[in-house]
Amino acid sequence: MIRIIDGGDLCAIERLLSRKNERGESIRQTVADIVEDVRLRGIEAALEYTERFDGARLTPETVEVSRAEIDDAYTAAGQGFIDALRRAANNIRAYHEKQKRRTWIDFQPDRAMGQLILPIERAGIYAPGGRAGYPSTVLMNAIPAKIAGVSEIVMVTPPGRDGRASYSASLVAADIAGVDRIFKLGGAQAVAALAYGADPVPAADKIVGPGNVFVQSAKRMVFGQTGLDSIAGPSEILVIADDTARPDWIAADLLAQAEHDPDAAAMLATPSRSLAEAVRASVNAQYRGRARQSVLDRSLRGGSAIIVVSDIDEAIALANHIAPEHLELCASDPFDLLGKVRNAGAVFIGHYTPESAGDYYAGPNHVLPTNGTARFFSPLSVDDFTKKTSVLRFSREALMAAADDIETLALAEGLDAHAYAVTVRRG
Repeated sequence: MIRIIDGGDLCAIERLLSRKNERGESIRQTVADIVEDVRLRGIEAALEYTERFDGARLTPETVEVSRAEIDDAYTAAGQGFIDALRRAANNIRAYHEKQKRRTWIDFQPDRAMGQLILPIERAGIYAPGGRAGYPSTVLMNAIPAKIAGVSEIVMVTPPGRDGRASYSASLVAADIAGVDRIFKLGGAQAVAALAYGADPVPAADKIVGPGNVFVQSAKRMVFGQTGLDSIAGPSEILVIADDTARPDWIAADLLAQAEHDPDAAAMLATPSRSLAEAVRASVNAQYRGRARQSVLDRSLRGGSAIIVVSDIDEAIALANHIAPEHLELCASDPFDLLGKVRNAGAVFIGHYTPESAGDYYAGPNHVLPTNGTARFFSPLSVDDFTKKTSVLRFSREALMAAADDIETLALAEGLDAHAYAVTVRRG
């Protein structure tokens, strides 16, 4: 099912990396119409689309999740799940606390320069529901916002036909993470409601969180009205392994990533032909016991492959070219390889660090750059929920010392009023 290709076959590798979501282009106009309608008509339009697409008939009075619904979600979740979620939340908090940065001002005798580090006022989180819900992603999005000091965190999540949140475990995660308000809205209409405000849904200064192609298309359209984390593409993993790796472990990691989405990519790069063959056999064997076989079938036949390279250095070069969302280093000296990594969303080091540990529990954020954007984007962090304001003060003596230079530069740009704003202070 999963194919083996030669690392020297550059055409095959480029075809592998050129996966596109054509469906995203075909729905652009539909999403644009929804976004504009919600912008103009507010919650009335959002609820009409919710009834059409989700089959839930809600009103402005019932669209917000009540405390009773959250309490019911706790009851349904079970104590074992709640305890595991709380432990994961503690790990995520501890990791992200280390990312906090503070305002600084450098005072000198004749001037002061600095930077204010300020939280955004309101963050909006999109939490998927329906076919798949991700309470772990709720933690990953909400906890950094809370640590940053965001005043209000608002979450949207699709409803089921019964008018309740379609994935109740996400309500538990939201409560544990400190989300302030939750609304039962999904799809493009939810993104538009967060971007423009649709009373009682307040407008958010930034929208974060994953979602399907409708959600991602809507996020593109509202950028500028509101801030965004990123436009997420299908999930991906690249495993670099040598003969010290166990084939069944590698196969399990590839399948774990492939089950996310039909367009997901699960890749292995190895200099060992025998390992490649063993991993392929193990993937095919393990696939038969998995719950999401229809998803796995498409992802394994699509953007997934085992690539046989000449040596580990070629595998690293390939990783830096691909810039994968997840990179596993399953080799005899993984820390030596780590020093050569230039482009990756997250790196998982050694045979006992599967990508699943990062997805759920370890602490680093699992909202990562996809589709090669790790070349210039970073994982979601506390920084994503802050903004920076420059601070400067000149004394008269400092301004006079710099006046000639400022005037010269302003006049060179043809902006004489800028120059005169300094000149007038010379008197």
